[in-house]
Amino acid sequence: MSTQKGMAEWGYELFMERYRERRCGLAREGDAGKGVLPGGFEPCLVTLFRLLASRDEDGAREPVPLWRLRALARTGHLARAAELAFTISDEPKQGQALLALVEEAAGAGDLHGAQALVDSIRVRDCHDRALVALVPAWARAGGLDRALALAERVRYPHNWSITWALLAKALADTGDFRGALDFADRAAGSATSRVLTLLLDVATAAGDHVRAGDLVDRLEDLARLQGPDARGHERGGPRPLTAILVPEVGRGDLDRLDALLRRPGTSPLYPAVMVDVLEAAAETAEADVALALAERTQTLLDACGPTSWHADDLRTAAALMLARHGHVEWAMAFADAMNAPHRRAGWQAEIVGELARGGDTGRAETLAHAITDRRARARALIAVVEELARRGETDRAQALTRAITDLWARGHALVPVVEELARRGETERAEALADTIAFRETRDRALYVVAELAAPSDARRLAARLAALGGWYGITGLLEQLAPQGVTAVTDALTACPVTE
Repeated sequence: MSTQKGMAEWGYELFMERYRERRCGLAREGDAGKGVLPGGFEPCLVTLFRLLASRDEDGAREPVPLWRLRALARTGHLARAAELAFTISDEPKQGQALLALVEEAAGAGDLHGAQALVDSIRVRDCHDRALVALVPAWARAGGLDRALALAERVRYPHNWSITWALLAKALADTGDFRGALDFADRAAGSATSRVLTLLLDVATAAGDHVRAGDLVDRLEDLARLQGPDARGHERGGPRPLTAILVPEVGRGDLDRLDALLRRPGTSPLYPAVMVDVLEAAAETAEADVALALAERTQTLLDACGPTSWHADDLRTAAALMLARHGHVEWAMAFADAMNAPHRRAGWQAEIVGELARGGDTGRAETLAHAITDRRARARALIAVVEELARRGETDRAQALTRAITDLWARGHALVPVVEELARRGETERAEALADTIAFRETRDRALYVVAELAAPSDARRLAARLAALGGWYGITGLLEQLAPQGVTAVTDALTACPVTE
């Protein structure tokens, strides 16, 4: 019961992060990693990573993981990544790996390398998906003829519409609206929300209001046909009705929403869609629209029943939206009506966090101190510190961390303060503050942030320090940024390790 209560008060993500980092223990006193790379020369960094990787027998025993293949492709070592992918004996897994390399290479701008790799993919579905990924990439790079040639090679009919839709969207993004609408016509027969949503974006960008209106009607019809979906949505796209309502509500247009609410018996306005709208409104809506949406949420709650299993999802989304816009009392009223009273303190912390993110950090701090549960209070204070740091009020944010009694939570709250100091170029102060964090994993996380934002010499020194203390595995992202050849060095060291049974 104590674990469940802790999760309710901390929130799932914070609870799991706290659990994992506390298990790794406290940081060592007199951190020996500080002097590992005097001078900060890049060749020394690559050598250090190679030496560390060569001792990693566990890493050598496992097949090369997909994330490392992706890293090789991103850092310009596509040929080496492909060579390793071809050693995968399971053909479907090999196809997935090669598809991932095509996507990474295309994203990194190596379109010729990506295209050369496509024809080596023997798994037909992966080959098709690789072509689909390359079509918009070539179009955005100005290679429309090549993009069109690749689109014509897509084998399976279920991929045709998304190919033309992605090509249309790519051209619209580059300002070629006439070409975009021509290719949109080829995808117009699709009945999937992902394709229709892309085509709606193209029509809207091109100013074709008649086409846009037709697509909105088709999306609404599709929503009605699909039925309730409270858990998820079609892969790669929003729920059909979400795709319509979120932009409309963002413009302050509630007419369609009101029409759907007036006919609950046949309406496709399921609670999951309203949650999507409320979550978007927390970020984009004006204050008067947020108030109007809260009233309509209550209408939907009355229609579906206050104790239904999805009622608390609606209440949570409405409460957080209202808090973001400063309406704390009404937000708390939604929270008080929830069906799980044991989570009340956790909801209070969430509301405080949204109030802070909305800009009212003073009232948020006052409300955070007033929360009686110590875990929820720490969670609320963390949210206020994060927002203060984001706004550049680092001194006030650092001072507020002293009010957090939980040792791990205090260190966690310091990470965004460290990040803001590093962003402003105060590397020495940021590193010194990171070194005050008690738990090793939390401290390493803070130092990683400093390394990402520091000047190259300091970044290499910090990367070496982190590698010496915690191994190479956790900072491959830094290695990509600072010494791309180091990814190859690690891979070569691991694949050269003798594997013992």
